[in-house]
Formats: sequence, C-alpha cells, structure tokens
Amino acid sequence: MKFFIDSANLDEIKDLVKKGIVDGVTTNPSLILKEKERTGKSFEEIVSLIASVVEGPISVEVNSLEYEGMIEEAKNLASISKNIVVKIPMTENGLKAVKTLKNIGIKTNVTLVFTPVQAVLAAKSGATYVSPFIGRIDDISDEGIKIIEKIMKIFKNYNFETKVIVASVRNPIHILNALEMGADIATIPYKVFTQLIKHPLTDLGIKRFLEDYEKSKN
Repeated sequence: MKFFIDSANLDEIKDLVKKGIVDGVTTNPSLILKEKERTGKSFEEIVSLIASVVEGPISVEVNSLEYEGMIEEAKNLASISKNIVVKIPMTENGLKAVKTLKNIGIKTNVTLVFTPVQAVLAAKSGATYVSPFIGRIDDISDEGIKIIEKIMKIFKNYNFETKVIVASVRNPIHILNALEMGADIATIPYKVFTQLIKHPLTDLGIKRFLEDYEKSKN
C-alpha cells in the first residue's frame, strides 16, 4: 500500500520524503490556507514547491462547483506540474468534469465520498483515484473503515482501474485496517505518521540498550 501525506506543510512533507516513507501528497483548500498563513506564499508557490520535492501524485482541489469552472481550474492546476492530480467533489457536475478531464488526459481524485455506490459512480466516470472519508463517517457514530472493505470487494469484482485512497485517517488503527483490507493508498496526517513510527517498547528497548552499553564500558 502506498502512503500519501495529507498536508500542504512543506517542512512536514520534506521530513517524510527524507525518511523514504511517503509516495505522494493530498491537499485541500484548508491545508493550503494554513500553509499560506504560515509562510506568506501564494497558492501557486505552495503547490509548485510541493511538486519540487515529491515525485509522486499531488492532489490539489478545485474550488468551483460549476462544471465549466472545474474544467478551467483543472487545466490551470495540471499546468503547474506533471504530477498534479485534480481533486473533484462527488457531485453531478463533478462526475461530468471527471469524464471530460479523463478524455483530455488530466488525472482526477474524486473526494468527499461516503458510500460504496458513490465510489462506483466515480470509477465509472473515469476517476484515477477515489477518496472515501472514513474518519468523518466515524464522527457520525458509524464505522467508516467498513466502506473501504466494501469498495475494495466491488472494485475487484468488476475490475475497476480506479485506485482507492483511504482518507480522513485519524489514527494508526485506521492504517492497520486499511492494510489488512488491501487498500491501494492511505493519505495520512503528519501527526499520525509520527504515531506509526513510535512505540513505547521500542523507546524502552533503546533506553535499556544504551544503559547496558554504558555499563559495559566501565
């Protein structure tokens, strides 16, 4: 399974690239705004800088809800870098835009997906990726990870080429479950990446080894 970082923070992205554990990036308008406020850089500068350090796919979202606006924005975004993937919301206009963008060679990531049938519609429209938001489903007292299992089964049944990105990840258990289900990708906040790396028994083992090393020198 590939790991994407769900962030627009260049420092976070660079750190994970150096560790060799990130295969791509997903962003959204809120993440871009946060980075703009942190650095003072423009939207285009932020996206270009991310593209300069990440070789894999970089999902950047359109802001228009109208078909024509989505197409225009998508073309502008795709011109920034060859690895840009355009995030399109799961709407009627969104599906129409996905079909058009596929025909002109622009990759898409259909976002804000909450049911397996929505995922199928996105796949039939030609989406490169589909992003079910499991954490937000958990927030309304349902079990979001279950839709990943259903989507993976359906996509396998019908040989859909669309890749499944497990999105709205909140904790390491989400990642473990996604791995067990054979999801294609998980997009993970930086905080959760650090939780995946750390374990109290690892820290304890290092501490004991260092203590024993110091004792062995005496």
